[in-house]
Amino acid sequence: MKNIIYKLKISLVGLLVLINLGCDENAFLEEIPLDFFSPENSYRNFEDFQSALTDLYARVRFIHSGTNDNVQHFVHWMSTDIAFHVRKDPGRFGSHTVWLIPTNGAIEFHWNEWYKIISNANTILDRIEIVQMTDAQKSEIIAEAKFFRAFSYRYLVYLYGGVPLILEEITSPRVDFSRASKEEILNQIVLDATEASQNLPGISQVVDGKVSKLVAFHLLAETLISLGRFDEAIVAATTIIDDPATQLMTSRFGVSANRRPIDPYLQFTQDGDPYWDLFQAGNQNRASGNREALWVLQYELDIPGGLFRSSGGYYNGLERWASPVAFLTFRDPENQEGSLGDGQSNYNTGGRGVSFMRNTDFYLNTLWESDWDNDIRNAPHNIVRDYVYTNPNSNFFMRSSLEFPSPTLANQDWRWYPYPSKVTTPGDHPSGLIIDNDLLLLNTQAGATYRDMYLFRLAETYLLRAEAYLGRGDLANAANDINAVRSRANATPVSPGQVNLDYILDERARELVYEEPRRLHLHRTGTLVERVRKYNAFNSNEIRDYHALWPIPFREIESNKNGDMPQNPGYN
Repeated sequence: MKNIIYKLKISLVGLLVLINLGCDENAFLEEIPLDFFSPENSYRNFEDFQSALTDLYARVRFIHSGTNDNVQHFVHWMSTDIAFHVRKDPGRFGSHTVWLIPTNGAIEFHWNEWYKIISNANTILDRIEIVQMTDAQKSEIIAEAKFFRAFSYRYLVYLYGGVPLILEEITSPRVDFSRASKEEILNQIVLDATEASQNLPGISQVVDGKVSKLVAFHLLAETLISLGRFDEAIVAATTIIDDPATQLMTSRFGVSANRRPIDPYLQFTQDGDPYWDLFQAGNQNRASGNREALWVLQYELDIPGGLFRSSGGYYNGLERWASPVAFLTFRDPENQEGSLGDGQSNYNTGGRGVSFMRNTDFYLNTLWESDWDNDIRNAPHNIVRDYVYTNPNSNFFMRSSLEFPSPTLANQDWRWYPYPSKVTTPGDHPSGLIIDNDLLLLNTQAGATYRDMYLFRLAETYLLRAEAYLGRGDLANAANDINAVRSRANATPVSPGQVNLDYILDERARELVYEEPRRLHLHRTGTLVERVRKYNAFNSNEIRDYHALWPIPFREIESNKNGDMPQNPGYN
């Protein structure tokens, strides 16, 4: 009996304590998970916020190259002025009218994934005020989160036009989102990018792959151009160009500084060059001596989260999509097998491509006509234009298919076509993918581009500043900036009288093919429809004026019953 009374006393004391501590009923009823991560228990200190920011980097990389073999990672090149789906498959963005519809999963993918980054950035920004850390730590986290919010809205506003502007954490379901205007979105990007440019570390103070104040200035310059604020854009771009830590790479550098392009089949007569060096594995980051790199997506081999595996896979599968499938039943002029039947880790076959995406004739020929033999970006090791028969049993072994054409290509020109060598990594495929070391034959799991990938590069900053000078009417300085890029390429200088927006877009194609999100910049400059009609023979007749914007995903319109989410004109 005494024991029961004692336990009752203890229980009453405990209850009184709970009543005293829990007089705030809302606090008492608040559920804080203890056995899984949630916003309530995940943001407690500086390290937690750093982990949350790391997730934003991973999400950006995922959008660009994160799934094995899906078209959503290549939409910014497919069916533009520089590339088309060579197998003419509408389901892989071979057609705007068939593919670009409100119910397409890839259209939803880009909407959803960029808004996930915005949502996570907003959570960071809202929760940082309740966590104890130094002012310097807080300022840097806010700047980084706001940069990612601005970077995400950059894609959304150019692809879809005005979109919902969300600047705070969403903690409960909503069905009342409304579209802001394009100008409102652009102005918000400017606000966020400006704060980021002021409070992020300098480029020499960040590790490779992290954003710096110069990356924010690059985004700021681009957005100010879209708003017609050309003088401010020039100032932002000049901040990057004049920074003592940046310069165009005009001399050989990095792991390839003493190398030349070697191929057992293609007998290159030219040495390598600084442009070629930019795309050799191991040369993308500042640690390699690359002072041109501003922001680079990071991949690691056989490290959890690094995406690359020695056993293969198609993450970052630019090689797979943009390289030809020359090894597949490629016949010689006698209609005998002219190839070995497997891709090779060399320039001749372009690795293990599958011929999904081919460059247009405009990119492969028209762009270079006036400077064919001078511009190093058109050198045989930078754009591979010949295929040499690889089968020792063929009478045409080691002979050029240009000199001795293949009957296979008469009606199947998708099997081999010229391609920019930057899409692959000759000689740098992991050993686990090599099935014959002498011939460098690759197994069927090859197809990734095994190097880090540029998001922003200084050459683009020069071309952005040229665009801003053009907008201001200063053609002389616009030409100077274009010629800074062309000089490194040993290309003939452009005169001020030749400079217009088309010329700048042409130069962007020559310099930044398969780096810049080409579609995004054609949307940004309002030139997509015009240039596809002019330069892409396959897509010219099917693109419509309303394709200047993507459709709003149907699911977003359907779910926002209390909001204002009209569809872009032209889409059902």
